[in-house]
Amino acid sequence: MSAADRGADGRDGGCRAGQAAVRPGLFASAHPEAVVVGRGAAPAPSPSAPARACRARPHARDGPCRAGNGLRPMGVGVGGPRLPEAAVPSRRALVRRPSPRLAEGLVTHVERTPVDPASALGQWERYVGALREHGWDTVEVEPADDCPDGVFVEDAVVMFRDVALVCRPGAPSRRPEVAAVEEAVTRLGCSVRRVRKPGTLDGGDVLKVGDTVYVGLGGRTNAEGVAQLRAAFEPLGARVVRVPVSRVLHLKSAVTALPDGTVIGYEPLVEAVSLFPRFRPVPEESGAHVVLLGGGKLLMAASAPRSAELLTDLGYEPVVVDIGEFEKLEGCVTCLSVRLRGLRT
Repeated sequence: MSAADRGADGRDGGCRAGQAAVRPGLFASAHPEAVVVGRGAAPAPSPSAPARACRARPHARDGPCRAGNGLRPMGVGVGGPRLPEAAVPSRRALVRRPSPRLAEGLVTHVERTPVDPASALGQWERYVGALREHGWDTVEVEPADDCPDGVFVEDAVVMFRDVALVCRPGAPSRRPEVAAVEEAVTRLGCSVRRVRKPGTLDGGDVLKVGDTVYVGLGGRTNAEGVAQLRAAFEPLGARVVRVPVSRVLHLKSAVTALPDGTVIGYEPLVEAVSLFPRFRPVPEESGAHVVLLGGGKLLMAASAPRSAELLTDLGYEPVVVDIGEFEKLEGCVTCLSVRLRGLRT
């Protein structure tokens, strides 16, 4: 979802990841659609305000963080005609509801401003509703109420095909968020790998375009983390490309990709544009963040109306959600979910 100055955070309090029961459920599979980029309650989505990508910085919290493990099915997505079971890719998306301590979340490149947890919860519910209304079965990872940044679930795991690479976040205070996400992907049948010390990897630094996996190398993801991702995914056919990141926290703070593989970004924040075979600039920072819903529909933040108009002119259909409370913590539409498209149901 600048990177150079985002090292380990200075919090001394230890975090304890607790175990919580998993509530299994049944899921319906939707007709598959070509989707390229990863990461991205049933109320109807409602248009409104701004976006960036998952970023992190030390916060002044000393208390322990207890993260429960598990997942909870949140509903069955709308599907088209079913293919034979063995041939139907998953259209599931992991989400995690915001912590009551969300306002204590890490910030790096913006001034801290007050966050309203109640408003954030409503925005999150509408975001999840938008996923569900467009055919995604949402699966809620067990809440981590003592982890302010736990809602930014994308940073905890990277998917490639049916392999889940469980991350080791660059901010130590965020590492307790990972256990419940690992439990969730295990229960869903993923083959699990883990980033090990001294490697660090945030999921917000990983952009998938077909079989090419771009990985941002900067403040939260280090060279050893990139090497471990390469070892996990290259045997599956991935082509891993390192991208320098120093102007933003995560690679996907600067760029995401359209269904045709064109990388989009807000140019002042994009480095090494030449690494992307096709690149299109957008006029707003939050306009660089899209989640591919399928069928040419793009989940976007309401804070990027000019970018939405540009993408509409290109033939896409923006699905606009207000995530303004999360944007105050440098969050964006990509970091609030993890889409699992490589599983077979």
